[in-house]
Amino acid sequence: MTTETMEAPAVASPTATPPHPLREFWGYFSANHGAVAGLVIIVAVVLLALLADVIAPHDPNITNTTIALKPPFWQEGGSIAYPLGTDPIGRDILSRLIYGAQLSLLIGIVVVAISIAVGTVLGLVAGFFRGLTEIFIMRLMDIILTLPSLLLAIVIVAVLGPGLMNAMLAVALVILPHYVRLARAAVITETSKDYVTAARVSGAGTTRLMFREVLPNCTAPLIVQASLGISTAILDAAALGFLGLGAQPPSPEWGTMLADAREFVLRAWWVVTFPGLAILITVLAFNLLGDGLRDAFDPKLKR
Repeated sequence: MTTETMEAPAVASPTATPPHPLREFWGYFSANHGAVAGLVIIVAVVLLALLADVIAPHDPNITNTTIALKPPFWQEGGSIAYPLGTDPIGRDILSRLIYGAQLSLLIGIVVVAISIAVGTVLGLVAGFFRGLTEIFIMRLMDIILTLPSLLLAIVIVAVLGPGLMNAMLAVALVILPHYVRLARAAVITETSKDYVTAARVSGAGTTRLMFREVLPNCTAPLIVQASLGISTAILDAAALGFLGLGAQPPSPEWGTMLADAREFVLRAWWVVTFPGLAILITVLAFNLLGDGLRDAFDPKLKR
């Protein structure tokens, strides 16, 4: 018996749907375990800052000299009522660290918001209007970059007067050139692409080209720089606070806490260790987050 073998038609495999951009981004980001750890720490710090009124066991500014320099609860003489001990005038260190997270995050966000807004506009102007305009803007940024950042911030605060707001303005000016140079480089790259030429041929004006066509495609490097800029802002503001030029007492700012406790380093290690650790961990977390964002946004780093 002969059977006629018929070849079955090949079944076309369905076209694989591309992953959602957010899912793809998270896949690349989560591959960097350090970045995920940094994100977890940042979320924890943000929650502490938002819930400070609920979490903090004491008012950060209430003094009580009878419990001055009480050690952490695990040392002899410590108390669980003051888990991390007290400072030289009897204020609870844990409560001041928690409330200090509010100031540190506020400083980082405000400084980066000012720098990224002004820097992006200047970078767009330098990238679109070449010639003397570009030379003037970029040489001014080069002059700022040639000066030591902390020294420049100290000079600006000395001119404006000590205080938290003036310290934030000084730090914003110090980190401004990074955003200007980054935005200008991205603009020059984007303006040579076909979609910009097509928009220009269709009659789009310069303002539309700058803010509606080019700027949305320059956000990735700016976001990465912003995450790194927050850590720089927190560190510089803490340095100004330590020198007495930033947040003024009794504000529970971490740098100010270090300045208030420096004469007690040898006999009360906790008054400087815990604020220093808070600065170290927070700055490190933002740096790790910036590395993860760079890996996720930069296609050259995607494997």
